[in-house]
Amino acid sequence: MTASNHLFDFHPDWLAHTLASASSDLPETKRQLPDGTQVSRKANGVLWLTPPAGRKNVNNEALIVSAGVHGNETAPIEVLNGLVSELFAGEWQLGCPVLLILGNPPAMVAGQRFVDVNMNRLFNGAHGQAKYKGLPEARRAQFLEEMCRQFAMAHHGLALSHYDLHTAIRPSKRERFALYPFVPGRSVPAVQCEFLLEAEVETLLLQHQESTVFSSFTSSLLKAESFTVELGKVEPFGRNDLRRFRGIERALRRRFCGKPAPQARPPFDRLTVFEVVHEVLNTGPSFRFHVPDEVANFTQYPPGTVIWEDDETSYRVGTAPEAVVFPNPHVPVGQRVGLMIRAKNEFRAG
Repeated sequence: MTASNHLFDFHPDWLAHTLASASSDLPETKRQLPDGTQVSRKANGVLWLTPPAGRKNVNNEALIVSAGVHGNETAPIEVLNGLVSELFAGEWQLGCPVLLILGNPPAMVAGQRFVDVNMNRLFNGAHGQAKYKGLPEARRAQFLEEMCRQFAMAHHGLALSHYDLHTAIRPSKRERFALYPFVPGRSVPAVQCEFLLEAEVETLLLQHQESTVFSSFTSSLLKAESFTVELGKVEPFGRNDLRRFRGIERALRRRFCGKPAPQARPPFDRLTVFEVVHEVLNTGPSFRFHVPDEVANFTQYPPGTVIWEDDETSYRVGTAPEAVVFPNPHVPVGQRVGLMIRAKNEFRAG
């Protein structure tokens, strides 16, 4: 009987087991692969992988990779499931410690972004707010934080990275882009920029304040180099064209194996870096947002364009073009309607 049979209760793979056990509280189960790699299923949808003692960690790193924090964003889930199946089949050997997370199994089964509340707004302790008390997604967010803490503590001294993988409903002028959580005084290491390009991600947005998303938690509290990575379009399970996700698949496999980074090659040798220049907030009853509901992320507006106004003030694009991301006027007063961003610089690999 193979390790995968034991861990996944005779389901064909990790994903099938996770979906079948979506509402179950599973005990921790440990198994060893034939090469000595230790596999611990910490809970449903959470795998802690440890290479055998003595195997060299070439990049001196530990990795957290998550997907499915939004249950309908299925392509990254399928990518991680495929990599786990390859590892268990002995197609390659693990070269560094890895924590793999499928974030929201009940929402994955439902084919919905979330069940009760957006789980990617529940991190950095937000799950403890009174309005979320008793909600399963709040408990799951708290559990995932604890898993990441334990993983970081167990591998203290290794360079810790976290990639939280997503896809989007809204179209984007830039199909694949990453967001770098705000940490005072921190700048993006070149090696991380090179990894994004290896994953065929050509755009990076620097966040301007700490938030309650998963990557902000690991970045702020665990000192990880963390990124939220948007990889394309939302599709149901089985409907994804996984050829469009080969970049992130190859890049993650290479990191999991502990191999050195390949040399960057055109067209994926230049990363455009954006910064936030204005946060649009719903100011109240007279607030008017002049960006159409269906507009794509990274749609650019020329200088002087009025983006929003109310009876007392307005915001116009400055002296250089600005783009909009995450526009959503249907939010309560005081909440974010969107971000106006501007190209800051360009990172060139090599």
